[in-house]
Amino acid sequence: MEVGSVVGARSTWAPAVRNRDRGQDRALPRRVRCRAVVMPPSVRTVSIPFADLKERGRDLSGKIEEGLGPDGLGIISISGVPDFPALRRTLLHLAPKVANLPEDVKKELEDPDSRYNFGWSHGKEKLESGKLDTFKGSYYANPILDVPTADDVLVSRYPSYCRPNIWPADHLPELEIAFKALGKLMLEVGLMLARHCDLYVMQHGVEPYDGESLEQTISRSRCHKGRLLYYFPRQFSTQKEDGDSVSSWCGWHTDHGSLTGLTCGLFMKNSVEVPCPDSAAGLYIRTRDDRVVKVTFGEDELAYQIGETTEILSRGRLCATPHCVQAPSGANASNVERSTFAMFMQPDWNETLNFPSEIPYHQEVCHLSITKSCLTSFYLFRNEHKPAFGAGPLLFLFY
Repeated sequence: MEVGSVVGARSTWAPAVRNRDRGQDRALPRRVRCRAVVMPPSVRTVSIPFADLKERGRDLSGKIEEGLGPDGLGIISISGVPDFPALRRTLLHLAPKVANLPEDVKKELEDPDSRYNFGWSHGKEKLESGKLDTFKGSYYANPILDVPTADDVLVSRYPSYCRPNIWPADHLPELEIAFKALGKLMLEVGLMLARHCDLYVMQHGVEPYDGESLEQTISRSRCHKGRLLYYFPRQFSTQKEDGDSVSSWCGWHTDHGSLTGLTCGLFMKNSVEVPCPDSAAGLYIRTRDDRVVKVTFGEDELAYQIGETTEILSRGRLCATPHCVQAPSGANASNVERSTFAMFMQPDWNETLNFPSEIPYHQEVCHLSITKSCLTSFYLFRNEHKPAFGAGPLLFLFY
């Protein structure tokens, strides 16, 4: 996206002319041409009422295809989820409290052995410019299992997923309760959506992931990960570095897991909730035909995005799309903070998944000589080398 800028504003633009009244040369006022600011279109997500989603036998294939299919945005929202609005607000209001804990307390909440994939993380990831990201802080935890495994070998091999949770029990005990409550709800709704995704994929001639459905894969995983994000308030309305980009708050990436649950961001100023201060700020998605669109959904809606793992295993019937987040700018954005929560649902660390012989997209994978193999140990490599934008880890081991 190109931000409008002034061009051709040079002193030689207009010739000098004679001022007949004073007998002096003077320059005409300079003409300035501006490029038009072309903002990407704003699109609402396809939305499914929770009352329809929970009916296991209901045919939602049309909605699934429209939102998550090959021509969709790779995101869909669920409306009317019981208890979600209150759980969202409770947890997101805790994000600034975590970020404002004393520095020595936050240091105790860090877990470098997990590559900062448990507990508090700030300034460990990089922006697209290559600079460390100090704009936001994150709190990571498994909302389902505090201790995914007691096997020391697995903990050593998969520290980003097998290490135990860390909670600020002495300083902010309510965080654990709120984090787990929202994470579990997002998993439950995600499993309902996964079932309807399975039905849609099978309607198009793809067997349930060669014996394993998305619903089953997610339901038996022990390594789901929640991420509470806090975007620190900016002291100035604009920033010269990384501030004028559509990906200024979170760089372009595609989620690697199975399914990602998202809440709408919550903005606050001086501890009071405020509307988003900039209509251009928010989530952007790059479509299959290479268009960039701004995607919106209601604050009381739960959104879900497809990950690359699901796209590959569904032979492209379900679509994972690159996305990013733009920060607000302008005078109204000064000192405004933002909180949000993401729930990454992904296969277990020892899950074996059948690799399809044909993949409509991700042709880089098809260059491998192995055409029918297994996908396992999914998330070790990328997380142990900490992805720049926190999209999640991914490793394909073929044997």
